[in-house]
Amino acid sequence: MLPKRIWLSLLLPLCIASAHAAERKADPKADPKDPTENPVMLTAGFLSWHPDLRFRLHGLEALKQSKPEDAMKFFQRASYYGDKPSQGMVAEMYWNGQGAPQDKASAYAWMDLAAERGYAGFLGLRERYWAGLNEAERARALQVGEELYVRYGDAVALRRIAAELRRGRKHMAGSRTGFTGNMQIQVPGLGGYESISAKDFFDDQFWDPEKYQQWHTAIWSKPRVGRVAVGEVEQVNQVQSRIPTPSRFEDTPEPTSPEPDDDALIDQPDKP
Repeated sequence: MLPKRIWLSLLLPLCIASAHAAERKADPKADPKDPTENPVMLTAGFLSWHPDLRFRLHGLEALKQSKPEDAMKFFQRASYYGDKPSQGMVAEMYWNGQGAPQDKASAYAWMDLAAERGYAGFLGLRERYWAGLNEAERARALQVGEELYVRYGDAVALRRIAAELRRGRKHMAGSRTGFTGNMQIQVPGLGGYESISAKDFFDDQFWDPEKYQQWHTAIWSKPRVGRVAVGEVEQVNQVQSRIPTPSRFEDTPEPTSPEPDDDALIDQPDKP
């Protein structure tokens, strides 16, 4: 078992998301809504076209199963599609030596990447990391970071997820893209077929690349970290990255991971 201190650190992004989920349950009309909380959405194939969410969820599931090496691979795979929480999880795991040998320079580089959009929680963690590095580690962190941005920075990663969203919407909706009306999507469930409204499934914020990123920003821009007992997000003076802007970007191959089992992400009833 991992020490409690490390689990708090590793699960910070998940705890933040849980806080938002609790608020939405208290107020069903509150935005932003999270499609990964709806098992019907997952069985309808939603995750197939949202690899950022899909591999983040598999990473969290691997952590629950005490498989940190698998979790690291899943989070890196989600990071390939610009998932900032997953990039933050990779950073935390490097910082604590979970799923890979401890590497504080790489941890800083990954957290800088997670903070690329200025999300407050990741900026605060990035600055804590910087304060904990010696001069040699700081120099190497900037070198590692430049190579990370070449592969995982928004300049390339957002194009990847945008392509997946567009292909997914076309595949799922076919000629009915943009049409919702009263249409119900039937998906197989454990007790037969279940329905989800097309209006929810094809909500623009989950398929339009620009609106999709706005949805992420609504969740992660100012997370209520204080609610999960890890301290308030401090004011960060250093917002801009210390890592030099790369002179090139590469659309490198997607990282590998264990074969994901999406059924494992859906809550199953307890067996008798």
